[in-house]
Amino acid sequence: MDLGLRGKVAMVAAASQGLGKAVALGFAREGANLAICSRNQAALEAVAAEARTSGVDVLAVPADLTRAEDIAKFVEKSIAHFGGVDILVTNAGGPPAGTFQDFADDAPWQAAFELTLLSAVRLIRGVLPSMRARGGGAIIVMTSSSIKVPIPNLILSNVFRAGVAALAKTLAEELAPYNIRVNNVLPGRIATERLLYLDQVNAERAGVSVEEIRQRTIAQIPMGRYGDPEEFANAVVFLASERASYITGASLQVDGGYIKCIY
Repeated sequence: MDLGLRGKVAMVAAASQGLGKAVALGFAREGANLAICSRNQAALEAVAAEARTSGVDVLAVPADLTRAEDIAKFVEKSIAHFGGVDILVTNAGGPPAGTFQDFADDAPWQAAFELTLLSAVRLIRGVLPSMRARGGGAIIVMTSSSIKVPIPNLILSNVFRAGVAALAKTLAEELAPYNIRVNNVLPGRIATERLLYLDQVNAERAGVSVEEIRQRTIAQIPMGRYGDPEEFANAVVFLASERASYITGASLQVDGGYIKCIY
């Protein structure tokens, strides 16, 4: 299926590895031009080089998503280079694992707020004038299955990703008159560096091997395996396309059936 993305401009945040990288490469395969950012410039340039093999234009901007000035620079350079933005994918590396008692002062809470929630606010705020001027657009908010069912030992992520999901749901209504669609995409257990880190943390807490944690988790997934990042990216790319033109305000789970709740 041709998703009609050739020549569109997609901004993807935190695209040097994991899900962000997979999403960026997914857009490139569909012919979309890319603006990508990450703190890791070397890894970012490697992703840009890989994306360019699909014949698309790629702008790689080093940026720390906890810094307002870096986000502003990412947005400004993207618009200056491409003349506007059609698609925004908000994304950020997750905050550290831990329980409520592990974070005894305000600093980790403030850091998680700026990374997880405020970065999405700043990115969306930055691209809206361009999307309105171009007659519409699509915003995809990468959140987590924790907005449905909180994940043990991830208090910071659970709290602020729920806020991001509420932001997207609210904006879906506010921005519909401008032909701007806003959707959440919820990864379940997708095989990335982040998931390996979480499995390692949980293994240490439980006093078992990482493989034991992995097998315990897989036993709860109806499809019997962790997801592949490309499978997640395919869902994001579809939602950003005109093939999903009547979908807004949705929260799409990409989890192999892991989350059992109906709503």
